[in-house]
Amino acid sequence: MKKLLVFALILIMGATLFAGGAKEAATTDGTPTIRLLTDATGIDDKSFNAAAWRGIVEFYGDTLSNTSKRGRYYDVVTAQTQDMYIPNLKQAADEGYDVIMVTGFTWADALGEVAPLYPDQNFVIVDVDWVGQPNVMEFIYSEEQGSYLVGLAAALQAKAEGIANPKFGFIGGVPGAVITKFEMGYVQGILSVFPNAQIVDYYANDWGKPELAKAQAKNWYDSGVYAIFSAAGGTGNGTIAQAKEYRLQGKNIWAIGVDSDQFEDGIYEGKKSAVLTSMLKKVENSSLYSLNAVKNGTFTGEVVKMTMEDDGVGYSTANTELKADVVKAVDAAKADIISGKIKIYGTYKDALAAGAAPRGLAALDD
Repeated sequence: MKKLLVFALILIMGATLFAGGAKEAATTDGTPTIRLLTDATGIDDKSFNAAAWRGIVEFYGDTLSNTSKRGRYYDVVTAQTQDMYIPNLKQAADEGYDVIMVTGFTWADALGEVAPLYPDQNFVIVDVDWVGQPNVMEFIYSEEQGSYLVGLAAALQAKAEGIANPKFGFIGGVPGAVITKFEMGYVQGILSVFPNAQIVDYYANDWGKPELAKAQAKNWYDSGVYAIFSAAGGTGNGTIAQAKEYRLQGKNIWAIGVDSDQFEDGIYEGKKSAVLTSMLKKVENSSLYSLNAVKNGTFTGEVVKMTMEDDGVGYSTANTELKADVVKAVDAAKADIISGKIKIYGTYKDALAAGAAPRGLAALDD
């Protein structure tokens, strides 16, 4: 028995040394290493986390279908519950990755606690600008700009189709300042075409419950809502699922995607998609920016803002049913946003004060 135990210990020690050697070998060529940490929705959320992962994979010359360097240079760990955020951060730091990236403001408190414990570790967070540690690179996006474009597109499409008094819906994940920017931009885009449009909103308080969005979308579509924009991570996939069902039945309703181009997710027949357009929030830019900073020796704790001018946000024209005149008008608006001719309010407080949003919405500024 003792011989067996000794043999087992030798195997364990050998495996540990091998793993450490493999890790060391992976960094000797100067290529930075990164671990992406996500919430429970993971990189299969088809929007936010998927975009961050896409940028990482691209940096290493891999593709989503061929992640050959995964495990050597990069990997991902999904936290099923928020109480795993701190342990996951500490574990990644202890394992010696050059960059640890977290996605979403729900990680802010955990990162704020862990980052000072590892002053030599590079951390990256998206959607936060208040951690304020010298080893944390923080990225924020002008979501209201891209959301204005998809709101404008949906309203112009409804107008082109001759729909009188169209209704519009917005589904958010966890309420807060970031998701409010999505809603405010969307609302202002709609109201620029239909000043008295009826707009309804709903917050699921969760990023990973598509069944909630699907049920709400069904109720709204049944009540005459023309288009629903969801900024809710994996929860928003429920809106697309319901839109696919109804488009297949011949109903003239639309879903609007978020973060990644969700056109493919909306395909319900042939090349027809229930996703009219998507608000593109190019989180992959954060992955690429931070990894290149480490590679070039310029990584520092700073706030990096991604705007429409930086190609950080935009909209998708993948759906050929989006009318050509609509695309032309939205592109013109995009140029006006970049030039400053069109001003968009990113907080509910400011939008209300400017008369740019209706009262009674569930949006929160903090």
